[in-house]
Amino acid sequence: MQKLRWGVLSTAKIGREKVIPALQASQHNAVVAICSRDLQNARATADSLGIAQAYGSYEDMLADPQIDAIYNPLPNHLHVDWSIKALQAGKHVLCEKPLGLNTADAQRLVDAARAHPHLKVMEAFMYRFHPQWQLAKKLVDEGAIGKLYAVHSHFSYNNREPDNIRNKAEWGGGALLDIGCYSVSLSRWLFNEEPNNVLGQITPMPGEEVDCLTSGIMEFPAGTASFTAATKIEAQQYAEAFGDQGSLYIERPFYNDSGLPVQKIRITRNRVVEEIEVPDNNHYGAMGDALALSIFNNTPVPTALEDAIANMRCIDAIFQSAAERRWVRV
Repeated sequence: MQKLRWGVLSTAKIGREKVIPALQASQHNAVVAICSRDLQNARATADSLGIAQAYGSYEDMLADPQIDAIYNPLPNHLHVDWSIKALQAGKHVLCEKPLGLNTADAQRLVDAARAHPHLKVMEAFMYRFHPQWQLAKKLVDEGAIGKLYAVHSHFSYNNREPDNIRNKAEWGGGALLDIGCYSVSLSRWLFNEEPNNVLGQITPMPGEEVDCLTSGIMEFPAGTASFTAATKIEAQQYAEAFGDQGSLYIERPFYNDSGLPVQKIRITRNRVVEEIEVPDNNHYGAMGDALALSIFNNTPVPTALEDAIANMRCIDAIFQSAAERRWVRV
């Protein structure tokens, strides 16, 4: 079976614990190299994960002709520059979300991708590849809850580590860029359209330089989406959609922290609840397989860069709205 050969740009935790094991267990992917600015760290990580090649610089790994694609889990402020360098080295790119710090930053990568049309670039919104979301999207699109009018989602965790990248403003930290981007993405995806206007609210937390609790309302032509994203409160996640004939609820929309082998979608119509069980799967591996097949078959990537730009544009407007304390047109 044909395998896409991956190099991983840094030893970031999400790569070590989530993405690399998922790619290794997937059908169409092989992780052949990993790099770090510290060669000993790269070698130790490679050995622990069964990766053959370790590099002590990003540049050396990008120069390896045995690598087809790069996974970029660097801090947000390094997403665009190193993804562009990967393209210039002739590699396909899977870049962690958010694609950039803002729309202008992300557009630089889009422009670079256009200059390398033989290479594929995709933002790593893994949730869309999980069977529960594939089914939920199908149910909403087919009218299982009637006409969609409202979406609400919540994503939070409690990170008190001052040196964590999510708590550093200059590295693109904060709740909205790190996890609020999921809520923006799923709302746009479910409505199948872009919001006209947004209203954002950032609740200040003493001593913090990044947004730690951000809420937003997105006004779509067909309805409204709202969300809360927080990095300094009790961990919780859920997503729900409301139509004129029912509602749909997903208890664990972004990752399975239950350890259970199934996920559940709850459909409610006239107060009658139907639970649909969906076998859990590794959405990171499914994402990798989907991108690999688009490369092998030279077909469009599952999530186009235009979607990433639209998401960033909405995030920028939410930040602007919170700063100016008014509705902002997207």
